[in-house]
Amino acid sequence: MPLHPEIARVLASFPHDEPDTDDAAPLDPAAMRAGEEAQVPALEDRHPVAHVDDRTISTPAGDVPVRVYAQSDAATGAIVYIHGGAYFLGSLNTHDHIARQLAIATGLRVFSVGYRLAPEHPFPAAIDDVTGVVEWLLENGEAAGWDGGVLALVGDSSGGTVATVVASALHDRGIDRITHQVLYYPSVDLDLDPERYPSMVENAVGYGMETAGIAPFNQFYFDSGADPIDPRVSPIKRSDLTGLPPALILTGEFDPMRDEGELYGQRLKDAGVRTVVHRHEGAGHGFVQHFSWLPEYGAAFAETAAFVKDA
Repeated sequence: MPLHPEIARVLASFPHDEPDTDDAAPLDPAAMRAGEEAQVPALEDRHPVAHVDDRTISTPAGDVPVRVYAQSDAATGAIVYIHGGAYFLGSLNTHDHIARQLAIATGLRVFSVGYRLAPEHPFPAAIDDVTGVVEWLLENGEAAGWDGGVLALVGDSSGGTVATVVASALHDRGIDRITHQVLYYPSVDLDLDPERYPSMVENAVGYGMETAGIAPFNQFYFDSGADPIDPRVSPIKRSDLTGLPPALILTGEFDPMRDEGELYGQRLKDAGVRTVVHRHEGAGHGFVQHFSWLPEYGAAFAETAAFVKDA
């Protein structure tokens, strides 16, 4: 189907001039982060959630800010949510609306992790922070409101990548307490070859996230020490996917990263991991973050809720 008309309308409002890559100014993380924060809605305009609390969790990697959401005192299961942003953008605030909608849709307690960002904090800082929060939850579950049941890792884009990497790392250590992994349009192959996946060619231009823009965004992560052939960076390169938690992978029809996410889902299935892959038609990269107000894509939260409630 064609690009969703409302997404097309929004994209049409963006500048269309092709940048001259030789003369383009380098990306400025601080300015880009400030621009994102300036777009965060006022508190009164956000989805109301009964309980939202900021706390700092002490982990082996250091203190990690976490925002905890619960729609009711009865919330028992837990979601550890990892925001996207190409490892150098995003925050508890910019993705607050996703965490709120996860808490509302699932009825679970959501722990949104404010992990450290590249390039200021070298790889694997983000992975270490999220792992530390999960370990803290395993050790302090009762006090944190987790009943020891559902413990899902949910992430969008690069956050989805971190989610599956953390699930893999814990499994390798014999810690198989993660019950589900939910990956929204994950970037699972950072060893970028624009010809490797048809979606990189088909969706190269005009759908928001463009193929030519992926490498400059990833460069901050590589500059901070990430190696694109390391399975902790490109989880699709992990040789053995057996024993990983059941996975829900949502992709967008017009996302350049569509095919790598779907191939990762197939590899999980081939390894015997219960996996659901759902391609959202008419959508590009970031549709859960930017277009969840459209019913077609807001349904991702109900889909997530149904998946994590399925034991």
